[in-house]
Amino acid sequence: MTRNNEARSSNIHNDKELYMFNKAITLSIVLLSVCLAGCASVPMASFDEDKMRKEFNPPPQDMAGLYIYRNTNIGGALKKTVRVDGEIIGESAPMTYFYLDITPGSHSLSTESEFSDNALTLDANSGNNYFVHQHIKLGHL
Repeated sequence: MTRNNEARSSNIHNDKELYMFNKAITLSIVLLSVCLAGCASVPMASFDEDKMRKEFNPPPQDMAGLYIYRNTNIGGALKKTVRVDGEIIGESAPMTYFYLDITPGSHSLSTESEFSDNALTLDANSGNNYFVHQHIKLGHL
């Protein structure tokens, strides 16, 4: 082997090492970013209010209680806008819920989806609590 061939061989080896090093650094940055941004967060109620709502007491007189909950970690990075009667009440995240006192009668509940908007109608009676489960499914990758 001549001196030029040895130098070329050495440069190729160094180029492969540099390529692998850059690839490892890039992958590390991507993984760190996913870990840091992988969990959605939303404003939460105080500990005392959360505890009180989980007692599931009857709603105030002449009202109905509405719980909208998301009790899984599927779609952890996804926050979904939730509407009641067309008004945004917030964004859901894994293991969260909303509570509202609502008037008796018909109410529309809706949330967004990757595939289409989802809506349902609730006919509420005074004195009752209603529980609506927001289910997140895995979509296409």
